[in-house]
Amino acid sequence: MNILENKVALVTGGGMGIGRATAIAYASEGAKVVVADINEKAGNEVVMELTKKGCEAIFIKVNVASAAEQESLVKETVKRFGGLHIACNNAAISAPAFPVVEYPLDVWDTVLSINLSGVFYGIRSQIPAMLASGGGSIVNISAMLGQVGKKNTAAHVATKHGVVGLTKAVALEYAEQNIRVNVVGPGYIKTPMLTNAFDDAGMKVLEKIIPMNRLGEASEVAELILWLSSSKSSFVTGSYYGVDGGYLAQ
Repeated sequence: MNILENKVALVTGGGMGIGRATAIAYASEGAKVVVADINEKAGNEVVMELTKKGCEAIFIKVNVASAAEQESLVKETVKRFGGLHIACNNAAISAPAFPVVEYPLDVWDTVLSINLSGVFYGIRSQIPAMLASGGGSIVNISAMLGQVGKKNTAAHVATKHGVVGLTKAVALEYAEQNIRVNVVGPGYIKTPMLTNAFDDAGMKVLEKIIPMNRLGEASEVAELILWLSSSKSSFVTGSYYGVDGGYLAQ
């Protein structure tokens, strides 16, 4: 029996990168999957890929920075599949680099609204549905910069640290109600977000600062998310897990 048999799983930012890999991992283990993304084309392509393999999956468009859309996303998930047991709050955007005193206020607000408030809105909508389903697991996606700082990246560092703190607070609130909440911190992973930001020379530079001397694969992050989402991690909550090739061990 697959480890997510009879489970309903939701992935935000599920159209590309780590979100796509996570949706595939969930479906491969028997879950009914909701791929949520603001990018309709990418999200629908993932759903088509999954349904061709005989998996149950649907796409729902969502702007995670909208609390109302997050609530509608969960309601539609429950309507279509009868409940919600797993959620991966993965949707995020990259943040441009500026010294803090020069950081554009509109950019700051946008990054916080998606990368931090988006996770909060997701959790806030998902937990009631999970309680009604008998419990569940939430996996939030932060970054290795959720543990350390880096100059000229105030918005990114602040939001990723915030996701870690939010995860710990919510995990404690619901520890006695069969809801586990954990956070994953990817390092430099080969995703469209990374490849769009760096050319080949830049990617080589990144590889050299990683102890394992290579970039990570989205599927490697998804394997950890899958474990945290399943009953195999039944005594794990409120924890941060880095997937960074040893970067944070330096």
